[in-house]
Amino acid sequence: MRILLTGFGPFPGAPCNPSADLTKALARRRRPALAGIERSTHVFETTYASVDRDLAKLFARDPDIVLMFGLAGRRRHLCIETRARNAVSVLFPDASGCRPQRGVLAPHQPPSLKGGAPFACLLGAARTGEVPARLSRDAGRYLCNYAFWRALERADRGRPLVQFIHIPPVRRKLMLRRRSRRRAPSLSQLIVAAEALLIALIAASRH
Repeated sequence: MRILLTGFGPFPGAPCNPSADLTKALARRRRPALAGIERSTHVFETTYASVDRDLAKLFARDPDIVLMFGLAGRRRHLCIETRARNAVSVLFPDASGCRPQRGVLAPHQPPSLKGGAPFACLLGAARTGEVPARLSRDAGRYLCNYAFWRALERADRGRPLVQFIHIPPVRRKLMLRRRSRRRAPSLSQLIVAAEALLIALIAASRH
């Protein structure tokens, strides 16, 4: 089984993007459930052009699962995205300064594309850790949603199995004294949750 793990690099407002570190760390995890699984990683430049260019090459490797991560700076939960929106922001530029000229990704296409993962199982798996998790029907209108839409668009009859996960900002040392319920998760906590999600996706793909 071949698994592709993706994250994003920096973008305006986020000079450090933990989704890249999470992706690389997840590829190094060693667990019996991951034995014999081929894992590759890719960190997108946070630009529309790089997503369009790189996705074609990545899908040419014929992965069985594509698990994508992105940062949602204002969220406090790990969000399991259930659909990609046919929408893009014309207000916020990507890391290259590019702004889309229109507010839809694909004219004359449905308002959203639904993922094919077992969302309830993924949520249960994510909640076994210390990071609060929830299902989300709104992947935003920036590069995360754009990449999710383009990946779902390329999937042929549900293969590869594509899933996007939004992660909250990672806790830094200056935040340690805040009350526990307000504390952002650590990278190690996110890695544990991401591993549980990956194992759940592998099990779903085998059925």
